[in-house]
Amino acid sequence: MAPAHLPPAGRVTAARPAAAAASPSDRGSRALRWSVFAVFVGAVAAFFVLGGPEWLSLETIKQHRDALVAYADAHYAAALAIGFLVYAGATALSLPGGLVLSLTMGFVFGRFVGTTLVVVAATVGATLLFLAARYLFAERARKRLGAWGERINAGFTRNAFSYLLFLRLAPAFPFFLVNLAPAFTTMPLRTYVLATFIGIIPGSFVFVNLGQALGRIDSVQGLLSPELLGGLALLALFALIPPVVQRLRARRKKPS
Repeated sequence: MAPAHLPPAGRVTAARPAAAAASPSDRGSRALRWSVFAVFVGAVAAFFVLGGPEWLSLETIKQHRDALVAYADAHYAAALAIGFLVYAGATALSLPGGLVLSLTMGFVFGRFVGTTLVVVAATVGATLLFLAARYLFAERARKRLGAWGERINAGFTRNAFSYLLFLRLAPAFPFFLVNLAPAFTTMPLRTYVLATFIGIIPGSFVFVNLGQALGRIDSVQGLLSPELLGGLALLALFALIPPVVQRLRARRKKPS
């Protein structure tokens, strides 16, 4: 009789591999991640290779001002669709020129239609970037940060709407960075979309409205006056009132 720990006669057992091979679904997910990343990098590279920064410069837009307005008058629906796709794509790819595009939408479509187009397109583009970054990097980043990252995530997510609204309104934070950073938290998607949509309305309206005077604007830097930046910063502080009040109430409820 063979010892109990040996396999029965005639049966050969293969040695168990040290690490399980990746499943087809894991390989497919990895390939999809690389594909999304390659599309993003390729689109950004194509933008710069094909002279995108020159096309989205203030001088170029001013040179083609009459042609853009004439096209919008003749093909209004097509102009709206093109404007939406260009703005949403520029936001999703974090391309430079967002301010110039906002001015352009202002002089082509007017303050109200232009603001609506910019807010919706920017929200869609930011959401696409948020979803892509969350899918590509977020889980691994949180694992590497460990307990420290979990504490930051928990604190930010607890008052996610107010914090993101503050970041959207405050002029000190780059737009593309505010689009990207929340993806590394567990913030709900609907909170991200709503806070983004509401938070970018004031700034979008200001710059779209200025776009109606595009012919008299010589520099984008000149638009960012201290009064404008101060007003947006003050508005941003109001977004922090709910979490501050919540913390004060929590401290009062703690037993002394």
